[in-house]
Amino acid sequence: MGSATISAVADPKSSIAEERKTPSFPIRELTYWIDGGKRVTDTKERIMLELERDPLWKVSDHPNLTLAETRERAMSKVRRLADLATARPLEETMLRMTIVSVVDPGFWTRFGVHFGLFFGALQGQATPSQLGYWMEKGALSMQGITGCFGMTELGHGSNVAGLETTATFDEATDEFVVHSPTLTATKWWIGGAAHTATHCSVYAQLIVKGKNYGTKTFVVQLRDTKTFQLMPGVNIGDLGKKMGRDQIDNGWIRFTHVRIPRSHMLMKHTKVTHSGDVIEPALAQLAYGALIQGRVSMVSDSANVAKRALTIATRYASVRRQFSSGAPGSVETKLIDYPIHQHRLLPLMAQTFAMIFTAREVSANYEKLMGVLSDLGNQSKGAAADEAIKELKETHATSAGLKAFCTWMCLNIIDQCRQSLGGHGYSAYTGLAQAYSDFAVHCTWEGDNTILTLQCGRYLVATALDARKGMPLPANLSYLKAAISKDGSLSAKTCKGNSAEQVSSLDTLKAAWSSVAANAILNAVRDFEAGLAKGLSKDNAYEFSSASRLHAARMHTYTYLLHRFVAQVDQSPAPLRPILTLLAQLFGAHSAVQHSGEFLQSGFYSGAQIETLKGFVNFACTEIRKDAVPLTDAFGYTDYVVNSPLGRYDGDVYEKYFELVTSLNPTKPVPYFDSLIKPLLERTNETDSGPELEIDQEE
Repeated sequence: MGSATISAVADPKSSIAEERKTPSFPIRELTYWIDGGKRVTDTKERIMLELERDPLWKVSDHPNLTLAETRERAMSKVRRLADLATARPLEETMLRMTIVSVVDPGFWTRFGVHFGLFFGALQGQATPSQLGYWMEKGALSMQGITGCFGMTELGHGSNVAGLETTATFDEATDEFVVHSPTLTATKWWIGGAAHTATHCSVYAQLIVKGKNYGTKTFVVQLRDTKTFQLMPGVNIGDLGKKMGRDQIDNGWIRFTHVRIPRSHMLMKHTKVTHSGDVIEPALAQLAYGALIQGRVSMVSDSANVAKRALTIATRYASVRRQFSSGAPGSVETKLIDYPIHQHRLLPLMAQTFAMIFTAREVSANYEKLMGVLSDLGNQSKGAAADEAIKELKETHATSAGLKAFCTWMCLNIIDQCRQSLGGHGYSAYTGLAQAYSDFAVHCTWEGDNTILTLQCGRYLVATALDARKGMPLPANLSYLKAAISKDGSLSAKTCKGNSAEQVSSLDTLKAAWSSVAANAILNAVRDFEAGLAKGLSKDNAYEFSSASRLHAARMHTYTYLLHRFVAQVDQSPAPLRPILTLLAQLFGAHSAVQHSGEFLQSGFYSGAQIETLKGFVNFACTEIRKDAVPLTDAFGYTDYVVNSPLGRYDGDVYEKYFELVTSLNPTKPVPYFDSLIKPLLERTNETDSGPELEIDQEE
């Protein structure tokens, strides 16, 4: 009987070093382009080193911490970062928080609840004098106040207008009475409420003289700032263990006729006077401009988290070897050399770059819009106000669709990368199982993804109807000009060539996706109008067309991402343009192949052209594979931030993985051996002699 030949074992460090020998682009220059310049990269690297060397920021043992230890570890970091946040420039603080959101997303949430949500509510909803008052109280520095954000309730999440908590004005005392009238009015999922917060920005129905004026924001003190005892009428509990982000102490809050001064209603927009007069803003829509920020930031979050996942999966695929097509005993093949593994990871790489560059543009557009709104003030009429409202609607719809699409995309990237690690991906120590659990909440908070996608779809239908009446198209829908004919039907544009170069060029892909998105939007318009024809109200007609609205928003967002990606490629430095062009082509082509039926339906591509496009995807994956590791190097994450033995820069994955597992799980006596294992093994049953096995029988 022969014996199997054992394959030669390759050194993993040498395996990954091979990947960096001949990159097709200057890695450092791509890092600068992704980050927004050398100065930003330098600052980012300094911050990563500071975190790595600070004992408070140890993260390698997170999987072994209990719920209590996890929360305590997170709280120990709050003061350090609070001091830095107030002492360092705002730009550096924001960059630090971006890195922290990848290193320790649960802590980032705990810290961000105060600075991003509670203080953000003050910035967006308080008058200048109110903001000054709360800052004197310590709302910015966390000196005297720690805040939480009381929007969601046990019975309401996305439907903020339907919140049940009430704030009723009492003219006699010049106070609001905040109350939870039902069980479902209990504030739920309130980060920081269980252990940390002294104050809460509470969203409640404003009731004055028996009239409901809708949901407004009120600051309610939860705990005595000296004794930390709950204030009268405030009940708080802990929501306990969650799917992820255990660092944040989510809790529930119930209010029982809690009285607060009238001045604790945030009155930047709606005002209530001492005599009970309610003064509504002339331009009510502008009050919601600040609420878009969270959605915009999650496009960036999605890109940043996807970068880490791909760094782990790509580096591991470059050192992990499995099977061999060579002679017996030859070195096994790298995972990254298998075409199926390239198809598994490299389209995700292209998606990540699409998110990186889209986040850059959307963030810049949002900042520009907020500047316009600030300059506009309370002006309610005129061309400037009309343009601001139009821009706000466009940004709201775009950010809603992108937040949903990119968080879904990132969650899939994390899981596909985790699965690509094989059995090791199931280990908490390799970094992606927890990343998935931590990131999943992005698909729900700041608006449920399906609801947000439907909001985007409603905007698309309304805008298409306006365009039919001759109104100009907004910038994010300018592609419809070429895709829709003057009579409102889909234009007859088709792909003219059959070669790979012709069907996969960026201009062709942009036109192709424009055609598909336009077709999906027109289908949603038809469904909406069919609902109206049935006698449905406008709102019910939108519900009637909800499935096609959802689909239209998805196709539009693919198109938007591709257009933003191409715009950034066109602006990129010349040495980077070839690899970025190929990535943009892979994003557009792979996405088109995944939705080939849409392209056949719109008539832009023929069946033969789709087959050619599939061939191009194969080619692009083969080419980008040569630069796979250099591309992840350009993301610029240190080993500390990557925090996975399988994603180490030097490729020494097995030694470091073994060291981590054994150091965190030292051999100890089994605590339940005497109580459970020994009795199991030593139990007897005299009536059971066991089966007679054939192997024991004599022939």
